[in-house]
This record gives sequence, structure tokens and C-alpha cells, in this order.
Amino acid sequence: MTPAAADLLGPVGPGDDYAVGTTAQSPVLVLGLGNILLEDEGLGIHALKLLRQRYAFPTEIELLDGGTSGMALIDKISGREQLLVLDAVQTGDPPGTLVKLSDQDVPVYFGLKVTFHQLGLADVLASLELSGERPGRVTVIGLVPQSLELSLDLSDRIGSKMDELAEAVVRELAELGYPVKVKV
Repeated sequence: MTPAAADLLGPVGPGDDYAVGTTAQSPVLVLGLGNILLEDEGLGIHALKLLRQRYAFPTEIELLDGGTSGMALIDKISGREQLLVLDAVQTGDPPGTLVKLSDQDVPVYFGLKVTFHQLGLADVLASLELSGERPGRVTVIGLVPQSLELSLDLSDRIGSKMDELAEAVVRELAELGYPVKVKV
């Protein structure tokens, strides 16, 4: 596990029914994607951190910082019942627009590719489809980015929309039958 992933996941205690899951056996994977060095491109990773700070998750849910890992995510995604991806999504809508795509609505190319050689999530899903290990349901929740400048911080517009994004993730998980609790 990378230091960034360990920071997002934190310790999990035995018997803690609402800790973040840490095993590949979890049926639900919440996967944050992006490059935190390029401002809004890193919003999926920032969203994971926000979710971890505010909510406690049932053990059936694993949170994972996927960064820009591409094909290295195959084993982490393989065979999941639910895959919920958090990412910057280019749709042509105004920056800050909340976007939700599910199953057939997830286009072949929905994310931002930082370099020409980077394989995107669409490539991972296509490979898993061929092997019969694609998740049962795939949902992408994200925001249209405003800026991809070199910065560790989100743009003001996207930063102001992170609460809305977190709430959309919590609603989606509840609709899937996995309610989360607000931390006290």
C-alpha cells in the first residue's frame, strides 16, 4: 500500500463495523482517480480524503486511492459487485457541474488522460469485460474540472463543490444498500 493510500485508509480496528474496508473481498470499491499535482485533475483523491474525514463506512466498502495507476488497478477492481469511481469528468458542461454516469452511460473515454501513454479506467474495464471479471455495476461520480494548472490545491470553484460531491457519493452508496454514518 502506498503512503498516500495508507493515509486515506487509516487504521481499522477489529470489530469496528463502520471502519473503511481494507481487503479485496469488499463487494464495493470506491475508487478515487486523478493526479493531485494538476489542480482539479486530483479531485477524486481529494474527495476520498474528505469522505474519510466525515464518514464511517461499513466493512463492505473499501476506499482506494487509485491515483493515475491505470492497468495496475485490474486486480483491485476485478470481480467487485459495485465500483464507484470519483474523478474529474470532461463532458463539455460548465466547470463545477456534478456528473453521474452509470453502467451503459459510462462512455469509453470519460476521464482526463494526463499523458498519451496513460491507460484510463475504460481500458481496465474493457480488459475485465474480456476476462469475465468486470464489476456488476459501475458508477462514475465527478465534477467537470476548471483548471489543470500545476498545483496541489483544487481551484476555488471545484473546492466549493466538494461537499456536493461527497453528498452525492453518500446518497449513491445508500441507494446501493450501503448507508454510511457521519462521524461524531
